[in-house]
Amino acid sequence: MKSIDKIPVGKIGRTTEMVKTGVKIGGNYLKYYSKKAFDKDLNRDQLDEDNAGDIYDGLKNLKGSALKVAQMLSMEKSLLPSAYVEKFSLAQFSVPPLSAPLVRKTFKKYQGGYPEELYDTFTPESINAASIGQVHQATKDGKKLAVKIQYPGVAESISSDLAMVKPIATRMFNLQGSDSDKYFKEVEGKLIEETDYILEVEQSKYISTACAKIEGLRFPKYYEDLSSEKIITMDWMEGQHLSEFTKGDFTKEEGDKLGQALWDFYMYQMHELKAVHADPHPGNFLVDKERNLIAIDFGCIKQVPEEFYIPYFELAVPKNINNKEFFLEKLYELEILREDDSDKEIDYFSTLFYEMLSLFTSPFHGDTFDFSNEEFWNKITALSEKYSKDTELRKMNGNRGSKHFLYINRTFFGLYNLLHDLEAEIDTKQYKKYCDNKE
Repeated sequence: MKSIDKIPVGKIGRTTEMVKTGVKIGGNYLKYYSKKAFDKDLNRDQLDEDNAGDIYDGLKNLKGSALKVAQMLSMEKSLLPSAYVEKFSLAQFSVPPLSAPLVRKTFKKYQGGYPEELYDTFTPESINAASIGQVHQATKDGKKLAVKIQYPGVAESISSDLAMVKPIATRMFNLQGSDSDKYFKEVEGKLIEETDYILEVEQSKYISTACAKIEGLRFPKYYEDLSSEKIITMDWMEGQHLSEFTKGDFTKEEGDKLGQALWDFYMYQMHELKAVHADPHPGNFLVDKERNLIAIDFGCIKQVPEEFYIPYFELAVPKNINNKEFFLEKLYELEILREDDSDKEIDYFSTLFYEMLSLFTSPFHGDTFDFSNEEFWNKITALSEKYSKDTELRKMNGNRGSKHFLYINRTFFGLYNLLHDLEAEIDTKQYKKYCDNKE
């Protein structure tokens, strides 16, 4: 893959790149409707494929938060056409890398020396390149190391990237008034945290130490003296990306083992640490030869405050969700219902969220859950399609739910997708044996 020597950093440069992409998409639609005039049965598959390719090509040159959005969207398998999922999933670990001169320049600026001065050996070509940084291989004192380097200008461009996305998102989700700013500030805050590699090392050490007792899980060691605000050095972990592993042949026993480790890892974080790895895409996990799961990226950690945690998980209990008075009370606590809602809005959104939460929390309802069950996934897809086509929803104020839903729902949806890929049947209560509070 051809490397790149520079990334547009300024607002004008990045906006220009987005405008170029918009022009290409406009051309794709023109081509599609021209053909549609002569063939009324023409489907959108080619249009989706062309648009996905052009959008991805534009974003991969921008990198940073723009490409991170594509990475997040690639996890929404039941919400996007397959062409977008397939193309955007490349943002997880397959984008054009920085050139060797740009890598050396970054090292000199943030570590005070060139790579060959800091390590015994350093591979100038990157092993993986993703949305915010790329990974190189190195050795020092006999240890094999992974060195993650952040792309120049990523942190500085976050606000302008989100400003470009905001008008589109506001229209898509019918967000009204200044109250919608809380969602954009939540995303901006998390993206800024992901560009702080000193914070990431701290989070990585905390989570990996706390979760080391979980069976079937492994973590790299992090080296603070070889890390800085734009560079992280950690142990090189041998393994296969989870997405590659699930495309191959594996036994039910292997899928269940990896799935159980994944479930226990997330439930322990959620219920015991109240802080969770909120970026569960396959590029952040490896599978070793012993079929242990290796977690390798802790840039996005979501703190879960008690005022959100308590009502959220109270609604994971069937008897609570079926108690109408209790259910409505919790919807207000979670900011799904608003004091200025009309009777029609209360009825509409309480029905919508009853359907969503009843389905989405079903893995918590028993002692085991089989994520290979296609009926569960078909219901999720059907529910997504039902409300995406609902014209009534478009007329209503879309400012629904606490800002914490953004990353908590993303975490669970990503986790469920990974467990589905592993075809895992898991013990939903096993994580409790690792908790101080076993209740």
